[in-house]
Amino acid sequence: MQTTSTKQFAVVTGASSGIGFELAKQFAEHGFDLFIVAEDNGIQNAAREIEALGARVDSLQLDLAAHDGVHKLQSALESTGRALDAAALNAGVGVSGSFAETDLGAELNLVNLNVVSTLHLAKYVVRQMLKQGRGRILFTSSIAGTMPTPYEAVYGASKAFVRSLSQSLREELKDSGISVTALMPGATETNFFHRAGADDTKLGTSEKDDPAEVAKDGFEALMAGKDHVVAGSFKNKVQAAAGYALPDPMVAKAHAAQSAPGSAEKK
Repeated sequence: MQTTSTKQFAVVTGASSGIGFELAKQFAEHGFDLFIVAEDNGIQNAAREIEALGARVDSLQLDLAAHDGVHKLQSALESTGRALDAAALNAGVGVSGSFAETDLGAELNLVNLNVVSTLHLAKYVVRQMLKQGRGRILFTSSIAGTMPTPYEAVYGASKAFVRSLSQSLREELKDSGISVTALMPGATETNFFHRAGADDTKLGTSEKDDPAEVAKDGFEALMAGKDHVVAGSFKNKVQAAAGYALPDPMVAKAHAAQSAPGSAEKK
């Protein structure tokens, strides 16, 4: 798998569709070779589309929610023999519904993917980049990570973890040659809401941002060395600001009105 390419090299997780796929395209369009990963077989089609942009692309179909999946990715990256110039830790899922009724197994899988695998990969990526004295890391968090998220309680908590981890590492690594950026999208037109079981919510049926625009915002912020970017529409920036500034009970009530099961039916 080793190559003599002189291009920069990036890994993108959750890259078969949605924001991850569009992030991989951004890297390819800006002269990077890629290693892309997702749990579904769409990753092969994604690799072919990205290769058509002129990048060398290696791909793996594996489940990063499994501890062994993270180790397989690390081994595959090491087998390329290439220094890792950038990493977009993007893989994630949601679970929607009343906490008393949602499936614990699905929520534990969410934590394993959104939190545990992100931490595991970040540890590997940071250590590799420290050896070479350079690198860029993009964590996909969410504006949900700035606020209480009733009916998406575990998802919001997981994205708060990712946001906090990103900002903490940025400070620790500020003099190392490694920059760390948090990408914080709002509702985006992907399979996320359907997969999370949120089709009957106001959030699930609302107008959403274009994943290509979200990815462009994220890539540009990463390359500019910004600490974070609230990507997509102006509405997202307002919601993120409210998440920081308003009392948690007020924000929780507003979010519940958008995310409660059956809320799409209510006026």
